[in-house]
Amino acid sequence: MLVVSILHLALELDYVDSLKEKRSVVKSLKDRIQQRFKISVAEVDHHDSLARATLAAAVVSNSKSHGETVLAKVLSFAEANAAARVADVTIFSESYD
Repeated sequence: MLVVSILHLALELDYVDSLKEKRSVVKSLKDRIQQRFKISVAEVDHHDSLARATLAAAVVSNSKSHGETVLAKVLSFAEANAAARVADVTIFSESYD
């Protein structure tokens, strides 16, 4: 069985004044998550907004509990290390036979 677990993470960047600054904050968090957890991460929404960003992270494994445990650790890391406020979070898994 193949399980894809996904973390959908909405960030609020209240202090950002330019698109360049937003990109720096988002890229820094994205790169640190990828480096530490060896998972796929991408900015998936709010590309035109200075005040918001949405990241998605994905883990492929053979266990829903393993994937969601890894993503819970990613969430804790993001909350502790992001130069932004975590506004909304969704973690879910899809199974494929």
